[in-house]
Amino acid sequence: MHMHKYEKLWLLFGITTLLVFTITIGVSAFYMGNQPPSCLVTVDPANVDTTAPFDQPGLKQVGDNQYELIVVASAFNYDVGPEKVIQVPVGSTINFIGTTKDVIHGFEVAGSNANMMLEPGYINTVEATFNKPGKYTIVCNEYCGLGHHLMFATLEVVE
Repeated sequence: MHMHKYEKLWLLFGITTLLVFTITIGVSAFYMGNQPPSCLVTVDPANVDTTAPFDQPGLKQVGDNQYELIVVASAFNYDVGPEKVIQVPVGSTINFIGTTKDVIHGFEVAGSNANMMLEPGYINTVEATFNKPGKYTIVCNEYCGLGHHLMFATLEVVE
């Protein structure tokens, strides 16, 4: 069987590239210990209301300009505590910790990089810093049913 020299070069290039990628992944995984993120942080969706920290959703200050916002999503509602508008000072960093009790919901703070998917049984987190004052709308960006458009909350960043 006769192969053209360009076919041989391309075949050699493809095999070499495959070996380089395989060795790189192997070194990264086994020698350096890198692993993909896991979904080991779970919660029983039937007992979300009685499981800490979701038994007391809302904003908590955990440091100087550091906050945690515990969010529980359910049918067309974000439970973010007793206050309907969450207020934080400019320059605050918020760690959003969320889960859901019923179906898959989205969680996005419009105008920021905070975006996550909330799935029943799993706890998800995302962190964002708010350096500009204003009102930020928290929306569900994953269709969750007929009342999906009613699912929002407000985050207000004040001077």
